Formats: sequence, C-alpha cells, structure tokens
Amino acid sequence: MDQAQSQNGPLPMLETPLLLLDRDRLDANVARMRGRLSAFSLTLRPHVKTSKCLAVVERLFDGGRGPITVSTLAEADFFFAAGYRDILYAVGIVANKFAHAAALLRAGAALTLILDSLDAAHALVAYAATQEQQFSVLLEIDCDGHRSGLAPASPLLAQIAAVLRDGGVRLLGVMTHAGSSYDSRSTAEITRCARLERDGVRQAAALLEAAGFPVETVSVGSTPTALFAEDFDGITEVRAGVFVFFDLVMHGLGVCRIEDIALSVLTTVIGRQAEKGWVIVDAGWMALSRDRGTAKQPLDQGYGLVCDVHGQPIDGLIVSAVNQEHGIVSHRAGGGPGGDALRFPIGTQLRILPNHACATAAQFGGYHVIAADGAMPFWPRLSGR
Repeated sequence: MDQAQSQNGPLPMLETPLLLLDRDRLDANVARMRGRLSAFSLTLRPHVKTSKCLAVVERLFDGGRGPITVSTLAEADFFFAAGYRDILYAVGIVANKFAHAAALLRAGAALTLILDSLDAAHALVAYAATQEQQFSVLLEIDCDGHRSGLAPASPLLAQIAAVLRDGGVRLLGVMTHAGSSYDSRSTAEITRCARLERDGVRQAAALLEAAGFPVETVSVGSTPTALFAEDFDGITEVRAGVFVFFDLVMHGLGVCRIEDIALSVLTTVIGRQAEKGWVIVDAGWMALSRDRGTAKQPLDQGYGLVCDVHGQPIDGLIVSAVNQEHGIVSHRAGGGPGGDALRFPIGTQLRILPNHACATAAQFGGYHVIAADGAMPFWPRLSGR
C-alpha cells in the first residue's frame, strides 16, 4: 500500500476507508498521562483494549514491558506472547474461562482475575483445587452504581475473602472503575466522580483489612478520573486506556481538545445529494462503528466529526447518518438544496474523528501512522476478541 506523508503535507490518494493514527499526538497524550501521575506514588497499569497494538503499548513503557490491563483473555494471550507478564483481566471471571486462565498461569503469566460474587468465588475455588497453579484475585467494587461490583461496605466482601483464602486462592485486594465519569457535564463533576472512586475502593480495602485480610492492591481507573482526581491517597495503581487516542466523547467531557484526538478514519466522497445538502462517503458503520456516545452530550457529533484531509474540522460538518458502507455528511444544523454537498467533488478525501476510539479502532486491522517527520509505518492490531 502507498504510504501517507507528513500530517502537514499532502496525503496520497489511499484506498479508503482506513484508520489513521497521528503518532505525535499519541506521544503527547502518553506524556500528559505520565506527567499527571508522576507526582503520585502509584503504578500506571494502562488498559490495552483501546489500541490492542504492540507498537502503541510499547510507547507507554519506552519499549519496556510494564503491567497492563486487558478486557479479554485473547488480549492476554497476545500481549503475554510479546513479553508482557503482569496482566490484570478486568472482566468478572466465570467458569468457562477458568481453563484459559490456568493455561496462561502455567505458561508463566502473572495473571490477576476479578470477581464480585460468592458464586464466582466458590466456582473458582473448586476449579483451583484441580490445578497446580495458584490463582490471584481482586474483588470488584461498585463505587458509583454504574456497572458491576460489590458495594464498598458490603458484608459479602469478607465472606468472599474467606472463601478464597480457605480455598487457596490469593486475594490481592480491590479494584473499581468510575464509569459514571463518562456522564459528567463538567470537570468539577469528574473530580467528584474521582472522589467517589477513591473513597469507595478505600472503604472496601479498610473493611477487608479490619476483617484480617491483607490488601496489597487498591486499583482505580478511568481516563477522566485519572486526569482530574485531586489526589490518590491510599491508591496503589491507576488503570486508563482511551487517553492514548482520546475521542469525541472525551472532548465532550472537557478531558481533551479536538487537536489532541490522535485517531481518525480516512474516507472518500463517493456521491452527493445536492437537493438535500448531503455528501456521501465510503465510511459507514463498518468503519466508524455504531457508537453514538456524544448523543447524550450537549454537542451531538453524530457518527463522527468531519475534517479535511489534514485533520482540521470543517464548519460543523458531521456524519449524520450511516449505512453499512455509506456515511452521510451534512451540517449539524441541517441543510437544504445545494449547500455543503457542492463543496466536495467526487474523490475528495476527508477525515472523520471518532466518537469512541475503542469501537472505531476495532473495525480495522491496524493503523496507518502519520507523523511530522514523515514516518508512515503500518501498526497491526489484534483483531476480534
């Protein structure tokens, strides 16, 4: 495939749709998170589900192999094979995944699992009795009612801890995720979510310690709270993922600027409907995803914000509707005859900034990387699960 040139120079006419990654923005985003957390005595355990890409994750550790978070055991396999040993599988473990987790442990992975119920604890203990490897577990805490987890003051915490201890499963500590931060309307609200996240997981840790169960790990994580928390007292590690790319949801929260978004979809104008003020492009939901995360924010970005080929937003144009392989570009305020549809000749190439970087990246097999120095490698990513 032809290689794209500098983000500030011309891009050759590439076959579209394809996924572009601005390497310099990526590096700046990583530096921002590192700088933010450097003042605190804790570990960054990045969530690699966003990129699923070795080249991206290596930049988080200056080429080394630090601790990571995964959302699937396939990700754990992929990154363990590349030398990442310390892995947190941050989705509640169930019996049909025990054998896969055990295989990773036998291969030498330092894999940590999470759970939040007596049923899961009893099942894991029963399975562990048949294995030679010791399983390690964090208890998931619900700090904000957003998703799964145990209440910070739940009596089940000590009961589950006892089941694990008596069954030979190592309890490392507790973890939580402030998912409600994604619904915030101001940085003040994000800061409040960060306090709830911190206080909830610390309360759970204190309850366990008071019951005689040592707590080694107190883990929190979301990109908004990682960047806006007032302090991390009592926290040992932070998990965050989408900060490497950022996206329109993060921009809508006030977490990043438009010019921080490192990911975009390159697309080509394939048709126009002048009477409707539409431009038709070859990036539908198979390229952009169906994610509509900005729909509940003050500024709805449709299925993505339209930019010129150099990544500069164009006068409020969004992808307002999608079919499988077609996207409809129009002005967010609506349009009539002529208008925006006449601005772009057939064959014009545009870039679409994504609502949700994780979902859009998942539509592609890798990243066509652009940078100010003209470098243009292709970075493959793990596809599927």
